[in-house]
Amino acid sequence: MHNIKELKIWNKAIDLAVKVYELSAKFPSDERFGLTSQTRRCAVSIPSNISEGAGRNTKGEFKQFLGIANGSAYELQTQAIIANRLNFIDEKSTDEVLENIDEIQKMNYKLQLSLSK
Repeated sequence: MHNIKELKIWNKAIDLAVKVYELSAKFPSDERFGLTSQTRRCAVSIPSNISEGAGRNTKGEFKQFLGIANGSAYELQTQAIIANRLNFIDEKSTDEVLENIDEIQKMNYKLQLSLSK
């Protein structure tokens, strides 16, 4: 078991989820049950799966949940691009979110490698 508060990847994923909530609050109200909801669920899924995996009993289980978190990160990447193309979020905010996602994906990959040893 890991202390999630000490995991840098978990803290960065929490920050990303908060940022996504702030940005998606500006989406049109008719997207409340569409892209807004999906984007928020996806953003919350990343740190949630990291923490669930950290609380499991084996490295293999942790690695499995990191894989799920990584899938959610890729999904969020796609949703950020869609939101930008629909002019729901500006280019600068999109680039910041995509950079944060990329950083989390790289950290996730390295953490998965370390769990394989």
